Amino acid sequence: MTKASETPPYPTGWWLGTRQFSMAELVADGVVHIIGLLTAAVLGTILLTFAFTGTALAEAPALVVYLATLFLVLSVSLAYNLWSPHSPHKHIWARLDQAAIFLFIAGTYTPLLAVLGDTPVAGMLTVFVWAAAIVGIALKLVVPEKFGRLAIVLYLAIGWSGVLVFQTLASTLPTATLWLLVAGGVTYSLGIIFHLWGKLLFQNVLWHIFVVAGATLHLVAILDCMVISRL
Repeated sequence: MTKASETPPYPTGWWLGTRQFSMAELVADGVVHIIGLLTAAVLGTILLTFAFTGTALAEAPALVVYLATLFLVLSVSLAYNLWSPHSPHKHIWARLDQAAIFLFIAGTYTPLLAVLGDTPVAGMLTVFVWAAAIVGIALKLVVPEKFGRLAIVLYLAIGWSGVLVFQTLASTLPTATLWLLVAGGVTYSLGIIFHLWGKLLFQNVLWHIFVVAGATLHLVAILDCMVISRL
């Protein structure tokens, strides 16, 4: 019979990793998420303040959508990763966590495409990004156990779809903005190595460091595009 003081066996399920994280890993992961949220709060406040006071009034609604998805993805990720694996609600947070990533990718594109205005290129890419994100969200909420790592391919496909209109973006966005966006995309992509390296100690922490770093680079890129380059 299992004693009350003993740790129950690690449960299994599509919503769980291959091993139980140590307390040190959980604390470090929480710190990374909190740093990401604080960074988003500070830079996001600066971004919206300047946008609504004149530098990006036309794009302000798109910026609100973007920042809302940024806070959502970090908050849900924090809740999911720190939620007890023995909780019957863990699988719900897993669905929301994976679905939020699709929402965030589309949200990040939204203010950048708003800069392109009512052009055919902007319209087509907006439809593609949001349609693909909605499909991904639906799959992750309804049948996440059948989607598996194919979701990573779709994350990357949506995230890098901007290369299809690279020339248009390059001719419209400030140079610093463009290269910050590329740097953020590369950072996200490299982080997937740690996301898949399940047996590596602090693997989840390293993955989320890359996520926060990529998100910060993109936030700075949008700040440069909407505020700094317009002052």
